[in-house]
Amino acid sequence: MLAATPRYPLLYQVNTRVTLTELSCSLGRPATLDDVADDQLDHWAAVGSDWIWLLSVWQTGAAGQRVSRTNPVWRDDFERTLPDLGVADIAGSGFAISGYTVHRDLGGPAALARLRTRMRQRGLRLMLDFVPNHMAPDHPWVEEHPDYFVHGSESDLTGSPHNYCRVTTRRGPLVLAYGRDPYFDGWPDTLQLNFAKRELQDAMIAELQSIAAQCDGVRCDMAMLVTSDVFARTWGMRAEPFWSRAIESVRRAHPDFLFMAEVYWDMEWTLQQQGFDYTYDKRLYDRLREQHARPVREHLNAGMEFQNKLARFLENHDEPRAAATFAPAVHVAAAVLTCCAPGMRFFHDGQFEGRRVRISPHLVRRPAELEDPSLAWFYAQLLAVLRRPVVREGRWSLLDCLPAWRENGTAENFIAFGWEHDCHARLCVVVNYSPQQGQCFVQLAIHEMRGWRVRLSDLLGSAVYDRPGDDLLSRGLYLDMPAWGCHVFEMQRLG
Repeated sequence: MLAATPRYPLLYQVNTRVTLTELSCSLGRPATLDDVADDQLDHWAAVGSDWIWLLSVWQTGAAGQRVSRTNPVWRDDFERTLPDLGVADIAGSGFAISGYTVHRDLGGPAALARLRTRMRQRGLRLMLDFVPNHMAPDHPWVEEHPDYFVHGSESDLTGSPHNYCRVTTRRGPLVLAYGRDPYFDGWPDTLQLNFAKRELQDAMIAELQSIAAQCDGVRCDMAMLVTSDVFARTWGMRAEPFWSRAIESVRRAHPDFLFMAEVYWDMEWTLQQQGFDYTYDKRLYDRLREQHARPVREHLNAGMEFQNKLARFLENHDEPRAAATFAPAVHVAAAVLTCCAPGMRFFHDGQFEGRRVRISPHLVRRPAELEDPSLAWFYAQLLAVLRRPVVREGRWSLLDCLPAWRENGTAENFIAFGWEHDCHARLCVVVNYSPQQGQCFVQLAIHEMRGWRVRLSDLLGSAVYDRPGDDLLSRGLYLDMPAWGCHVFEMQRLG
């Protein structure tokens, strides 16, 4: 039986099809999930992973693949990723699902079950995808239950060809809607599910129950699209609430099953209230990209009931690579703020090595890239920090940073917070999130420091400072830091 996950777990996302393509090349034969080596699982566990999200394991079909291979806009993107692109590199989107059974090319359900067993032996939990909004054009439901999909008219097809298509079935031709969100044209390799139909909702709950027997949690793709308000805004039809009923149904049989929502448009709290354990924190990511400290600090000032359920990330399969988005020093500063905050720490395949090329979920191969040794070293140090009980189980608080002197406004550029665990382990995290040198006094309300000397040792570098505890309590910790500088101080009483 698996031990309980920590209060603030670490999730590592794996591009399953790319990983198996590379294994196939090294083995000289097609690789399946059985070929994921024990050494690889040991490595994921050793860096501190609690969850492994295997992206794109479900069955996809020829219809979605055909769209992926012929869509000219997508093809241009694929060729920028792989200048030597071949047809076999385009398998079709892993989100154009034709059936919630493990893809035959990956070894099928039995191979996943064996991999899950090996993962659990190492304390690793398995997360898989659930895509509520749409299915592939060749999903069996198109023939068996066409009423599960959103239908259109001939005028819809004529007036909005980017959102509707004609589908040939045994019962005759149908005009069906592409899956989409309300702000963009439809995804032409998918068909939109009709959540205004109670029968469809029941069928999707049954799919979730089947998935829950195969893994420990799901990442729910674009989860806000099937909420009542968003569905009505997109399709002009009222849908009964889905998520609270679905989550409750799954947890009757699987009480510890985890739900993580990909969610945008400031709907994180809404989905947390509907039962999700974690929701994407896109707001923090966007504010870090803007590279201004105050909006980041204001976001981190939210209530803990909200923050504890946020999944913090610097990249994932939908976002550009962090190493290509942030300059090196900014990358380090942003990663410290993202990963040392409370919530789930969410990392992406290739992030630790500094990969710069984003891989579309339609592709099964990635280009060769050299590891960035400085980023690899940094992430090794950061992961060592994240393995400490103080940041996995401890109490977090946002700290005030006061001006070092009256005319100095650079304290506004600092973001600082503290971690405490059982009154014995304490960390102080400080980042100068700006392009200029700055100074401040970090306020440390730790009364046990009174009368003692305190040693502050930077876990991300070599800096060590010894300070009188009384001075730290009365004035705070004085810091003069370069642009984008950061410290993670372990605080120890010296006597």
